[in-house]
Amino acid sequence: MGDVAMTVPVLRALVLQYPKVKITVVSRPFFQPFFDGIPNVNFFGVDLKERHKGFIGLLRLFSDLRKLNIDVVADLHNVLRSKVVRTLFALSGKKVAATDKGRVEKKALTSLTNKVFAPVTPMVERHVKTLKQLGFSIDLSNPQFPEKANLSEEIISITGTKNQNWIGIAPFAQYESKVYPLDLMQEVIDGLAENKDQKIFLFGGGEKEIQLLNQLQNQHNNVIVLAGKLKFKQELEVISNLDVMLSMDSGNAHIASMLGVKVITLWGATHPYAGFKPFNQPDDFCLTSDRTQYPLLPTSIYGNKKVEGYDDVMRTILPTQVIEKINSNFI
Repeated sequence: MGDVAMTVPVLRALVLQYPKVKITVVSRPFFQPFFDGIPNVNFFGVDLKERHKGFIGLLRLFSDLRKLNIDVVADLHNVLRSKVVRTLFALSGKKVAATDKGRVEKKALTSLTNKVFAPVTPMVERHVKTLKQLGFSIDLSNPQFPEKANLSEEIISITGTKNQNWIGIAPFAQYESKVYPLDLMQEVIDGLAENKDQKIFLFGGGEKEIQLLNQLQNQHNNVIVLAGKLKFKQELEVISNLDVMLSMDSGNAHIASMLGVKVITLWGATHPYAGFKPFNQPDDFCLTSDRTQYPLLPTSIYGNKKVEGYDDVMRTILPTQVIEKINSNFI
C-alpha cells in the first residue's frame, strides 16, 4: 500500500508540470481512490484473480493496455509481473524505464557487519529519476496537495463535526518489529486524550486489530475507533481532514503524506534512511529507536527480519517524546 501511495505525489507533479500528458495507472482496483481527482490520470484495474492471472494473464494485460495507445511505460514497481509487461512493451518498440529500488545500498544499510549507515535515495526521488529517463523532468520542491475532503453526513455521524484538533493514530504495521509496544501506545493515547480540545481517531483493520483498538480507546470520549466503520475511500477522506497523523513505518504514513497531512512516524527495526520516510515531512518528525543502545539498527528494510536481543528497541522511544512531538504542531 505504501509503495503505491509514494507514487501519488510524483504523478500529481507530473500532470501539473506537463498538463498535456495523459497517464494510465495500472494497479489493483483497491488503490484506485488514491488517484481520484488527479487531472489527466486514468486508472486501469488489474484482475489478478482471473483475467490477468499467471503468465497468460500478463499477456492479456499487455494486450489490453496496448489498446490504450500508450507511448511510454514507467515501471515504478519493478517486480516480476511488471517486468514481464514492460519487457513486452519494449519488444513492441515502446520506450520503457524502471525504478531502481537501490537493493545494494539498502542491503549495506541493514547489514549486521560492515554496516554503511548512510541515507539511500528516497523512493520518491527514484521515481522522479525514472520519469526523467522518459523525458519528463519533475520538480518536487513545491508540491501541491488535494483540498481537504468534504465529509458526508454518514462520516460526520461517526467523527462528529470538526471543532477540535484532529489526530489520527495508526498503531499497527505488517511486522511486529515496526509496531510500538501497545502499553506505551496506551500511554500516548491517554496523554493526548487529557486535552479535550483534541479528538483522536484510531485506524486499523481486521477483527484482531479492532479488538486491540477498542482497548486502546479506554473509554475516552474524545477517542474514536474508525476501524471497521468506514469504507476505504471514506477513511481517506477523514485522513485528509486530520491535523496530524501518528503512524508506524507503514502504508498509513504514506497515505497521510500524499494528502498533505503532517505525519509523525515511529521507527523500530527499520529506519527512514532506507528511503521510505513519508513525503515532504521534516526529519524531526521521524522518531527513531536509540542506535546508541542498539547499534545494529536498522536491521531490516521491511521489518521482516528478527535479530536476537532487539525485540524491545522501540521502548527507547518514550511516550512523552511522542506526545510532545504531536502537541508541538498545535503551539
